[in-house]
Amino acid sequence: MIASSSPQRMTGWEWTLLGLLSLVWGGSFFFNRILVLELHPFTIVFGRVAIAALTLLAVLRITGQALPRSRALWRSFFIMGLLNNLLPFTLIVWGQTQIASGLAAILNATTPLFTALVVHYLAKDERERLTGNRLLGVVIGFVGVVLIVGPASLAGLGLNLMAQLAVLAAAISYGFANNFGRRFRTAGVPPLVAAAGQVCATSVMSLPLMLIIDRPWELTVLPGVATWAALLGLGLLSTALAYVIFFRLLSGAGAVNVALVTLLVPASALILGALVFAERLDWNELLGMAVILAGLVVIDGRVLVALARRL
Repeated sequence: MIASSSPQRMTGWEWTLLGLLSLVWGGSFFFNRILVLELHPFTIVFGRVAIAALTLLAVLRITGQALPRSRALWRSFFIMGLLNNLLPFTLIVWGQTQIASGLAAILNATTPLFTALVVHYLAKDERERLTGNRLLGVVIGFVGVVLIVGPASLAGLGLNLMAQLAVLAAAISYGFANNFGRRFRTAGVPPLVAAAGQVCATSVMSLPLMLIIDRPWELTVLPGVATWAALLGLGLLSTALAYVIFFRLLSGAGAVNVALVTLLVPASALILGALVFAERLDWNELLGMAVILAGLVVIDGRVLVALARRL
């Protein structure tokens, strides 16, 4: 059943952080597009999280913080690393070798819906439960994503079924991860420590997979400068910085709200393209961004409440 209690709403600062998170995560699709040309999936995943882990460990040391020694917390870091990194990163990277980035973005945009369903049935916090406004807003936002990427992207739906199911499975994994990650706030783990812990755990898990399956030393062509630059960007921006913001939002705004970032990612990618590369925005892209904004307004609910009071 859909809950009738008031949903958890984000502050203005949290909406700003969500927008920033969408920008740095939006870059991951561009970085992956470059990386899959020369590197195997597990090599990309390990490089991504290892760079992020080294960066965050350095930041922890500079700020005088340290990783916890609790076995229970490290068990949680490994579970979070599996659900939020290893599984979805691998599935998305492999999926992008078979399907277009646009279709991958559309399938990935189902994350808020899966998160809402998982949290609704597993979370005890009534503010995180699925409400009518929240469900409607997610659906509206998803329509906006389809408009931005272009309905033509759906033409390939079903042609590479396993790759598409892989990206959908990644979205489901993110849904469980968003719910599971809420426990770090309860345990009093700072966002920076939580981010560092999970990427360190993922690095440990992905290293043997890379060595056994990818065997990167057998590459016939050494990665070029563009590949190394993309890997650094993926690790520093789309992982290290992104997860500090992610855990900050998760601890304050909640699992369902932070999952909304996947609706904003395509719009952020377009805005970056227009600002950095002077790319032209088509009518469907502008319309799609407007529809996503409408969906977020419905999810937040405050504008609708204000309008209802005036009527």
